[in-house]
Parts: sequence; C-alpha cells; structure tokens
Amino acid sequence: MTSLKVYIVSRLLLTIPMIFILLTVVFLIMRILPGNPVLASLGVKATEEDIQRISEQLGLNKPLIQQYVEYIGGILRGDLGNSLIFGRRPVIKEIMDRFPATVELTIGGFIVSIMLGVSLGIFGGLKPYSRRDTFIRIFSIVAYTLFIPLIGLFFQYIFGVILRILPIGGRIDPLLAPERITGLYTIDTLLTLNILGFISAIRYLILPSFTLGLVLSGVYVRLVRSSLIEVMSTDFIRSLRARGVSEDIILYRHALKNALIPLITMMGLQFSLLLAGAVLTETTFSWPGIGTLLMERILYRDFTTVQGIITVYAIFVALISFIVDIIYAYVDPRIRY
Repeated sequence: MTSLKVYIVSRLLLTIPMIFILLTVVFLIMRILPGNPVLASLGVKATEEDIQRISEQLGLNKPLIQQYVEYIGGILRGDLGNSLIFGRRPVIKEIMDRFPATVELTIGGFIVSIMLGVSLGIFGGLKPYSRRDTFIRIFSIVAYTLFIPLIGLFFQYIFGVILRILPIGGRIDPLLAPERITGLYTIDTLLTLNILGFISAIRYLILPSFTLGLVLSGVYVRLVRSSLIEVMSTDFIRSLRARGVSEDIILYRHALKNALIPLITMMGLQFSLLLAGAVLTETTFSWPGIGTLLMERILYRDFTTVQGIITVYAIFVALISFIVDIIYAYVDPRIRY
C-alpha cells in the first residue's frame, strides 16, 4: 500500500510538467503562425489606430516573454483569461458553455466503442481463425482506418437524407431544449421530466456517437480477441475443463475476468482519443461542443481561448489517465510499484 501511495504522488507530480510543456508549445505556435486576432475581430477595414488601440488593451503589444509569464501566472491562479473576440468573455465561461456537449458526445461514443469492441472481440476470440474470426479481424482493421468526417457524411446521407429517420446536425430540437441544470441534455430532460426532449436528445446523439465509437471500436476488438485467446489457452483453464466445469462458467467467471484486465488501461487511452476525435465529429455534425469552439477560435486567432481549451483538455486527459492507472493497480494484483 505504501508503494502505491508513492506511485500516486509521483504520477501527480509528473502531470505538472506535462501540462506545462503542452501550454508552452501551444503558446508559441499560436504566436508564430501568421495572422492577427485584432484584425480578424475588427475586419479588413479597421484603421491602424483601431488595431493599435485594441492591441494595447489586450496586451498583445507587450514583449512575448512578458505575455508568457502573465499567462502562466493566470493559469496558476485559476484564471484562463478573457477571449480576444466576441465581447471578450472569460474563457472559462466560453468553455463551460460547450464542455457538457463534448462530454455527452464522448460518453456516447465511448459506450458504442465498448459495446462493439468487446462483443465482437469475444465473439471472434471464442473461435479463433474461423471464418467469423477472420471477418471480425477485417472489420477491426477497416474500422480503425475510417476517416471520421467521411464516414459521418456517409451516415448523414443514408439515415438523414435518404431514410430521414435521424437528424444530421445539432443536439436537440430547439423547441424541446430543457432548462440548463447539468448541461447534458439527456440528463436535464429527465430531471425536468421532459420525455419528448429526452427522445429528441437521444435521436440527435445517435449518429455522432455511433460514428465516433465505430472508428475507435477496432482497437477493442483486437485487444479483447487476442487477450481472450491467450487466457483460454492457459493451464488454469485446462484444469477447469478437466474438472468438468461448464464452458459458460469458465468463460464468464474466469476467462473474461482475466482477459478484460488489459482493457482497463486501453479504455483510459481511448477515452482521451475520443476527446480528440470529438473535434472532427463535432464539426461534421454541427455539434456545439468544445471541438467546434476550438476550430472557430483557431480561425480567429483567439490565443487565450485556444490556450484555455488546450489546458482543459490536458488536465482532463491527465486526470483520466491517472484514475485508470490507479484502478489498474487495484484490479491486477500482479502490478507492483
């Protein structure tokens, strides 16, 4: 237990320089790239005096090192700064307005990827090298190589344009939008007993969640399949069979419990990829989350908002990875730190 506590502290300490390096890289890249956020905000007809005045107000005329020190100081105080455009709202408010939408999409995609990946992985691993296993392996390869905007447009055309059974963009029917409580429409509609709104939120969530989950399910398929094949060939499984234990008990009580241990670590890594993949999915399905906000503010060269979003992403991903490592240590008694 003591060694585990040491590991937890060391993981927390390692997270700090990782976030610091990421923030530094993003800070420099945003200022190296051509373009002027003030000009993007005011328009091409802005006068030189207007540009100079706004630049001074935003602190963009200060030396680069001074801007960097002030930004890092603000981060340490929990202040992500104000947006450079659109009313210069606090960045944290801009992010929190969109963050629930991204979380909802990420959770939806995560559920789809787990359901597809684990079920197909087990289905293929029970009869390795059979026809169905070959088909499942091909599916896993194809799924992981799919380009999210392309497959998203395909689903939009089939289910939204031809069949007209699912919406192709947005989060919910505007007339059924619930009172904001958590920001998650599927939860807020239930809390306010808005059943029609809940159904609408689920319908709008299906296509983007399935698109995102489908692409990332291929990794789970291959991992679960190979892990199950390995476990089913071990000596303790042969011993159980020799004792006459039924195949169902062997599979569900013993084999799967051991085969799914590596899945825990992969789930944490894939959840981080889901956040990144959500950027492409959100832009394809006009999903009003952090991904669309990030793309919008990159175009406007809104330094502070972009940096704030990257900060939130980094903290969230680091937190997920940290939690997964701790869970893995408890689940697998063979792990020692």
